[in-house]
Amino acid sequence: MKLSELQMLRQQYRRANRTVVFTNGCFDILHAGHVRYLTAARALGDILIVGLNSDDSVRKLKGENRPVNPAADRAEVLAALRAVDHVVVFDEDTAEELVRRLQPDIYVKGGDYSLDRLPESAIVATYGGRTILVPMVEGRSTTNVIQRLQQTGAVTAGADGKDGL
Repeated sequence: MKLSELQMLRQQYRRANRTVVFTNGCFDILHAGHVRYLTAARALGDILIVGLNSDDSVRKLKGENRPVNPAADRAEVLAALRAVDHVVVFDEDTAEELVRRLQPDIYVKGGDYSLDRLPESAIVATYGGRTILVPMVEGRSTTNVIQRLQQTGAVTAGADGKDGL
């Protein structure tokens, strides 16, 4: 979905007094930890919008061998989840601009973050929104999935020692 369309929907949700929750991430190899995280985020409000890092953004953040799945595929899978209402792809390293423009009532990130490491959190505070950290699901991460694949020989580490996918 385009950001301009989401901004119009956001105005409608505000008029209808619906609580909008926003989160963002790469969501490259979707796993149960992601599903539980998104379900927990959705439970905090009425509408869940997911900001999805573009392929270029993922490469900058995770390395040249990522993403495994292109943004269009990642967006399609996310949008198919019951917990997710809207998905918007963004090119920046952080979701600061999306947060500024959408002004969600609640901004959610995983428990592996801290409020002082989230520039989006400061933006949310300027308009009276809240930032909530949702606990991580132990042992469930894309990095763990990739490491297990490497251990089985299904994939090998790249020349840089990273994922190799």
